[in-house]
Amino acid sequence: MDRPLILYLHGFCSSPASAKSRLLGEYMADRGLGERFICPQLSPVPDEVVSAVSRLIEAADAPVALVGSSLGGHYANHLAEKYGLNAVLINPAAVKYLDAALFIGDHANFHSGERFTFTAAHAAQLAAQITQPTPGRYWLLSETGDEVLDWRQAAEFYAGCRQTVLPGGDHSFTRFPDFIPQILEFAGL
Repeated sequence: MDRPLILYLHGFCSSPASAKSRLLGEYMADRGLGERFICPQLSPVPDEVVSAVSRLIEAADAPVALVGSSLGGHYANHLAEKYGLNAVLINPAAVKYLDAALFIGDHANFHSGERFTFTAAHAAQLAAQITQPTPGRYWLLSETGDEVLDWRQAAEFYAGCRQTVLPGGDHSFTRFPDFIPQILEFAGL
């Protein structure tokens, strides 16, 4: 069996150019695993994200492990349950507890500057994707200093799952570089 692929799902307004995506991709490339790393640009439309990532999973030539950050954690949860995959969730959005209406409006991608509008229909798509996690499938990585999302919501939603909750930090998960080797191990690499 081929070594697993890591499929990294970035957050809202983010891209494959995010610091965590670049660090993980570079770390894997330095160890001869570059071809085992995939980080697609995700659409701002939730149903399009699930469709596009589902196609990647279905076309994969090896087992897939998901790594999702922020809103990417929500997508990783949904897709892990759909396909029976394992997932590492980094300061994930626990959409069950979020008022997605707060995100309705115009936004710009942090890296490309591309503008998009998040609508009430998109918020409804996110709500429809909420999937109860299977505890043995996930590893939650959170920092209590997350200024964007309340870490307690993720800890509650992923109760029973493996959890590493660290004091301080911020939404970027400042200790990410320290956890890359363990993330690869969790993914089976």
